[in-house]
Amino acid sequence: MAVSLGELAVRYGCELRGDPDLCISAVGRLDSDEPVLGFVASAAYRQALRETRIAAVILDARLAGDAPVPALVCANPHATYARIASQLHPWPAAEPGIHATAQVHPGAQVHPTAHVAAFALIEDGVSVGARCFVGPYSQLGTGAQLAADVRLVARVTVCSGVVLGERCVVHPGAVLGSDGFGYARDGAAWVKVPQVGTVRVGQDVEIGANTTIDRGALGDTLIADGVKLDNQIQIAHNVVIGAHTAVAACVGIAGSTRIGERCMIGGGTGITGHISIGDDIIITGFGMITRSLDKPGMYSSVIPVEEVRHWRRIVGRLKRIDSMAARLAALEAAAGIAAAPQQEDSND
Repeated sequence: MAVSLGELAVRYGCELRGDPDLCISAVGRLDSDEPVLGFVASAAYRQALRETRIAAVILDARLAGDAPVPALVCANPHATYARIASQLHPWPAAEPGIHATAQVHPGAQVHPTAHVAAFALIEDGVSVGARCFVGPYSQLGTGAQLAADVRLVARVTVCSGVVLGERCVVHPGAVLGSDGFGYARDGAAWVKVPQVGTVRVGQDVEIGANTTIDRGALGDTLIADGVKLDNQIQIAHNVVIGAHTAVAACVGIAGSTRIGERCMIGGGTGITGHISIGDDIIITGFGMITRSLDKPGMYSSVIPVEEVRHWRRIVGRLKRIDSMAARLAALEAAAGIAAAPQQEDSND
C-alpha cells in the first residue's frame, strides 16, 4: 500500500518538511538505494542522514536541518516509525474460515471471521474471538479462550484454560500453560504437585518464539496488558508481570516472583523465586536477582568480560575478601577504631 507524506503527517502528528503528495509504500535503512521511508533517533547517525538517498525520513527537530530529503519531524521518531511501519507492513491478510485439515471439536466456538489454518487442533470448550488467526499446527487445549484479534503465528500451544486478551501476538513454538515445576520431596523421591491454576494474558501482549509460561500451581500466572516478551524466556508458575514491562531473550523467572510495571529486564537475566521487583526498574543483561528490589532505577550484577589473566586476578581477590575483612577488623580493634557498620544489603 502507498500513503502520502501529507496523510502520514496528519495521522501521526508530525511536522512535514517536503512534498505532501510524495507517496511511500515501504520502510528501509538510511543507506538503501530504494525509495523508502527511514528514521533517525540519534545524533550518532547524523552523517548517515546527510548522505542518505532514500525518499523520506522521520526524525526530531534537532536533526531536521541535516536531512537532504523530505522529513516527518516529531518528538519520538522511533515510536512514530514503528506505527508507520506497522501501517505500511501489516500482517498478511487471512480469509475467514477453517482449513480442511484443521480439527475443531464440536463443542468449540470459533467466530465466523476467524481463520484456523492447516493442521490446527481446537479442543472442547475453546472460544476463538473475532478476526483471530490460529496458525498452522497450533493447538488450543480444552477451555482455552482467545479474545478478538489474537494472532498465533504457527505451532503455538495454548494449554487448557489459558486466556489471551485482545490483540495478543504469540510467535512460533511458544507454550502457554504447561505444568509448573512443582514437586514435594519424599525421602529420595519426588511427588508431583498438581498444577491446578492457569495462565491469564492481558491485552496487546507479544510473546516471542519458544517462550514458555507455566500455569499456576494454585491461582494463576498473570501477564498484564502491554507486556513484551522476547524469545526463549522461561516464566514459572504463579509469576506476575506488570503492565508494559519488557523482558529480553533467555531470561529465567522462578516461581511466585512479582515484577512491577514498566520494567525492563535485560537478556540472560536469572530471577529467583518468591521475590518482588517494583515498578520502573531496569535490570541490565545477565543480571542475577536474588532479593527483592523496590527502588526504581538501574541494577547490574555481573562482572563485564575481561582478558582472562586479568579476570583470574579479580576472582582471586574476591575469594580473599573475607580474610582481608578479618585482618582489617583486627587492625581496627588494635588501633581502637570502631568498625564501620556492615551493609550487606546495600544497593550501592
